Amino acid sequence: MKALIFGAGNIGRGFIGQILKVNCYDLIFADISDKIIDEINLKREYNVYFASNDEKSIRISDVIGIHNLKDMERLKEAIRIADLITTSVGPNILPIIAKTISDGIKERLSKENIEFFNIMACENAIGATDTLKKNLYLHLDEEEKVKAEKYIGFPNSAVDRIVPIQKNENILDVTVEPYHEWVVEADKFRGNFKPIKGVEYKKDLKPYIERKLFTVNTGHATTAYIGNAFGYKTIIEAMDDEKIEEMVLGVLKETSEYLIESFKFGEEEQRKYVDTIINRFKNPHISDDIIRVARAPIRKISANERFIYPAQQLIKMGKIPYNLAKAISYILKYINPEDKESIELNDYLKENNISKTLKKYSGLEEDSILTELVEESYYNLEKSPSNIRM
Repeated sequence: MKALIFGAGNIGRGFIGQILKVNCYDLIFADISDKIIDEINLKREYNVYFASNDEKSIRISDVIGIHNLKDMERLKEAIRIADLITTSVGPNILPIIAKTISDGIKERLSKENIEFFNIMACENAIGATDTLKKNLYLHLDEEEKVKAEKYIGFPNSAVDRIVPIQKNENILDVTVEPYHEWVVEADKFRGNFKPIKGVEYKKDLKPYIERKLFTVNTGHATTAYIGNAFGYKTIIEAMDDEKIEEMVLGVLKETSEYLIESFKFGEEEQRKYVDTIINRFKNPHISDDIIRVARAPIRKISANERFIYPAQQLIKMGKIPYNLAKAISYILKYINPEDKESIELNDYLKENNISKTLKKYSGLEEDSILTELVEESYYNLEKSPSNIRM
């Protein structure tokens, strides 16, 4: 079996590639980084290290690299022969690579004997594969769309593994946390797809995507933005501060209320899930930079993302998301001169008030309950930065 992985970064190599290799897939990585692709083709292997006391590792061998932009013919051939295509490029890049993938799909669908295959976007976003499919179909004609519906599976997935920024002697080697979660829509595959060990299959993926997004991602980002305000450089430093841990737990208490009421997760089940997440943030073998976790603040305060969406849903349920509002206010105060989104957000906020800023970037009405909560929290931060409602 062959897997074509778009995105040869740490997630692609250290998570998706590692799981697929254990399941006996031949790995082909596609990326725009000359450095990474050249190194893959030179060494043809790399190591995945697990950040734990026993220091386990696994060698990933016989890998191939293809440059997305410079080697289109080889890329088309890889798309033609792949049993599985995955992406780990970031949600914002999906519309861009859709055109690249569609060129190969067109050739594959034009053959007489078309074989079934599956495409899966492994991104931190709800419905990422749906997004990729929608953008792919923009480049297909009607006949090709009919064939695509018959021969290509497009299962959504939820993925979770912390892979910090790192510098290794071998640039291909990657350190990851031992924990991982990869949940996939069970009924969207085409052909006789063999289940992947280490992957869970669910008929309804939404509860698991939202649980991950609004627990792991919300909690991680909350730790980063508050930790930055308190002067910390890494997630583990921030989590060693009891005040910050208390604030993160306050946020996750609110998102848990939304998840339990919306998807009927058991209270004890969700509590254990939160405990697991907090312990992952405290993993002493992972030094995850706050700057990495806090990057792209505009995306993180968008309407369907990890803060605004659960806060709005709680308000619809008649609850007041004080802690989520406080977390959002910390995002608005975040400044990183090397982050384009941070610069844009801060420049806009200097010329406009909070209500206008949230309307532009989060889609909130200026007189909304959440806007008022964020405004109140924002202006009170200097007075009582650790005030949290438990």
